[in-house]
Amino acid sequence: MKSIHTVYSILWTIIWPFFSLCHPCRAIGKENLPEGGALFCANHSCLNDPVCLVMAVGRKCQLRPMAKSEFMNIPVIGWLLKKAGVFAVDRGKSDVTAIKTAIKYLKSGEKVLLFPEGTRVKGGVDKYGHESEAKSGAAMLAVRTGVPIVPVYIPEKKNWFRFTNIVIGEPYYPQVESKKGTAEEYKVIAEDLMERIRALEVKAA
Repeated sequence: MKSIHTVYSILWTIIWPFFSLCHPCRAIGKENLPEGGALFCANHSCLNDPVCLVMAVGRKCQLRPMAKSEFMNIPVIGWLLKKAGVFAVDRGKSDVTAIKTAIKYLKSGEKVLLFPEGTRVKGGVDKYGHESEAKSGAAMLAVRTGVPIVPVYIPEKKNWFRFTNIVIGEPYYPQVESKKGTAEEYKVIAEDLMERIRALEVKAA
């Protein structure tokens, strides 16, 4: 665990000068960053969204992003990502390993980052031209681990050499009536989560 935090800090320190100059990002609502385990859930429109969020919250608030498996297979880059705490998910199927890994991290008090829509979305449409839809994975993880969800809004448009305001919403605990939650309850929570994320957009202006 110590080695992961060390690599994370080193990479953050290396990347920060570039982003602070070319793509400076700042977090609005830093007071909402919780202590202990939490599930950070954000909208996703650009490849650099995870890095923008990591830069905005600061080095001390270490996140474990869930990334598509293709990234982890890239020589050197994949190795570095893994050493920094990023873990893979196979988006083409129900990835039980990724779910178990996320649950393990959350229960151990770490902060996991994922994108509820499962892929990049712009203007409500994903990169394949389909209408976006919130997946229930985040809801299931939060309910089963008992950690709060932290909604995050990341602007689609990021101008070079100008600040991008990333909005951190208030943490909350999704509620279910059944012990572990049902598929229908997860769906309702997922839709509510995306509404909470979109509602943060006005604070990014």
